[in-house]
Amino acid sequence: MTGDRPTVPPVRLPSDAELARDALAAPLLARAVRLARWAGPGTRVGAGGELVDEQLPEAAKVLGLVDEESREDGEAYASEAWRVAVDTGLVTVEDDEDGDTEDGADDGTTGRVTAGEQLALLTSGSPQDILGIWLDALDVVFADATAPVLDDLAAAIGEDGEIDFESLDWDPESEAEFLEGVLGNLYLLTVADGGGAGDGASGPVPLPVLAASMIVPDDMGEPTDDVLEQVSEAMMRLDDQFRLLEPVGLVSYVPVDEALMEEDAGGAADATLPVGEEDVARYGMVRLTPLGLYGIRSRMLEAGVDAPAVGDLAAKDAHALLDGVAHFPELSARAETEQWLARRAPADA
Repeated sequence: MTGDRPTVPPVRLPSDAELARDALAAPLLARAVRLARWAGPGTRVGAGGELVDEQLPEAAKVLGLVDEESREDGEAYASEAWRVAVDTGLVTVEDDEDGDTEDGADDGTTGRVTAGEQLALLTSGSPQDILGIWLDALDVVFADATAPVLDDLAAAIGEDGEIDFESLDWDPESEAEFLEGVLGNLYLLTVADGGGAGDGASGPVPLPVLAASMIVPDDMGEPTDDVLEQVSEAMMRLDDQFRLLEPVGLVSYVPVDEALMEEDAGGAADATLPVGEEDVARYGMVRLTPLGLYGIRSRMLEAGVDAPAVGDLAAKDAHALLDGVAHFPELSARAETEQWLARRAPADA
């Protein structure tokens, strides 16, 4: 029956053990783990659990980010990794009632750092435990990616030090829905023809295609200049967002050519979508990693979307298998059937 069909095609994923290894190798989570193992009672943090400025150079050194020419970048990466460590439970920050040094002076810190319960799971837990920590890290980065642009945020701070969010022209729900929609479309493009992790069936998707998929109406023939301008603005926002999402291992991303940004800033860019293969590549190319497919599928399932994976039918009977694969793309149907047969003796199959 049509109503029983899955909302999206099934995805082929590596084993949980392989995905867990990918999660631990993701640069951002790896940095968070290193900082969590480095931290201790002497680590100084502020009111929000963030590392104090004086602590950042040492944290950057722990991460090997001590290049003098990019010192500020190294400290920014360290600050980001620390926040992931805190928000995923790799470290725990408890309120320090006095916050004073031994000589009684206030050192400006308000928390005491200890190892979090999640840290031990990285070595003693199951692959599912590790993937759970990675999903928490993804939530942190997703929130960052949908936050207001820092330049706008600085301009919105009033004389009283409070942020006037209304002046930012920023709707957190709309921002989150837009990025979720983009990632959902990227997922669909990956699995549409039975593609999945590691099979090479789905190549990178041009950023203009993703932006247009969210903005250009399906029934619009030739996009208007206004629509093209919206697509261009969305591309620039997505460029920033995918740069943030790549270190957590969600995507493999080739950023927008910096020269294009300079042309756009100088008014040299015209309101047309790129058409040549070389032109398209300059506008950014993105692909979900196997870990990214797992992450987006997990978010879909949490949102109530029916997002099956190849192997879901392996334990079911033959009738369920035949009914299920009838709606699968050919590659997925073949893979599902192979997994189903592998679990059974020839006579049983």
